[in-house]
Order: sequence, then structure tokens, then C-alpha cells
Amino acid sequence: MPPWQEDLVMHALFRGISVIPVLTIDRERDAVPLARALSEGGLSVIEVALRTPAAVSAIAAIAGELPQVTVGAGTLQRAADVAAAVRAGARFLVSPGITAELAASALASEVPYLPGVATPSEVMAARALGICVMRLFPAEALGGVGFLRALAPVFPGIAFCPTGGIDEAAAADYLALPNVPLIGGSWMAPKEAIAAGDWRRIRRLAERASAISRAEAA
Repeated sequence: MPPWQEDLVMHALFRGISVIPVLTIDRERDAVPLARALSEGGLSVIEVALRTPAAVSAIAAIAGELPQVTVGAGTLQRAADVAAAVRAGARFLVSPGITAELAASALASEVPYLPGVATPSEVMAARALGICVMRLFPAEALGGVGFLRALAPVFPGIAFCPTGGIDEAAAADYLALPNVPLIGGSWMAPKEAIAAGDWRRIRRLAERASAISRAEAA
């Protein structure tokens, strides 16, 4: 079994997961119905980006009210972000990049952590910390599928969760790569649909994203 598969097995919450919604939540009141719609559509592991004042309280609301949903915190940039996310109930942590201080804090929390990488040097730095699964960000801007294909022979045993610019049309191409067991994206939760409370539309988009996931797993 490749090291990255062992890592995913160790963090059982990612087992069988191929698509993770990456959410920017502006209003705390949207958090629970949004997470519920995604879960009903088949996407029960979600990431809330710490990009808004409501993000931490949104994580806490989802963690407290929807036990069937695994909620993580993304866009972590400082050790204080790690502490706030863990207190809120985040069950995994994701950062857009990697620094020594942030990585030390995240790893010390013993919560599954996906550091962001964008260069071979950053991949090597994360690997030196014993990390085998990493967030590639911003994936499309870095070269997307072609960049990941080029990394595969250089870094055997390392897997990536690419995020950034990935849409429904590109999802299957990423998931077909041998070093990409899962991806992150926001296309199944459009900003205008969240603002309008159109949970039915979001549930339908989640069902389609979940179908991509199942097709790749088959």
C-alpha cells in the first residue's frame, strides 16, 4: 500500500471520499442548512474556509447540529487559526501554504492536517514532516492536471487534494490521476444560491458531484 493510502486509512474520515466542498460562508445562519443540503446530496465531508468573520461560528454550528457531517477548517494561516478551528469542532485542518509555525501547531493538534503546497520544494518540506497527503493550491493556476502528472514520478507515495479553479467539468480529469485521491471545489455551492437560500439547487449540484465521486471509485 502506498504511503498516502496508509495516511488516508489512518485518517478514516477521508476513506471513500473523492469530492470535498470548499465553502465560504458569510452568514452563520446559512451554515447548517447549507451543510445539510450538501450531505443530503451525498457530500458529507465539507470544508469551511476561514475567510469570513462567520467562519468559526459556522463550523461550530455544523459540528454541534449535524453529527452526520464531517466539517473541517480551511485557509488556516496562523497558529491562532488552528486553535480557533479545533475549539469550534473542526475535524480536519487545511492551509493554503505551509510554514514551520503553522505546521507545528497543526500537527500538535493531532487533527488530520493537509498543508498547502505549490512547488516541489514545498512538497519536500511537507514530506520531511511525515505528511503524505497535501493540498495543491491554486491547482488550475499552477498548471492543473498537467502539473500533477509531472509531479507523480518525482514524488512517488505522495498524494494531492487539488483545489482552486476546479469546476464540475474538470473534476473527473483530476480524479483520474493516480496521485489524486480527492479534490476540493466550490462549484456545488454557488455564492448566489447560498445567498438566496436555494438549498434544493445545492442539493442537486451535490448529487451530481457525488456521482462523479462514485464513478471514479467504481
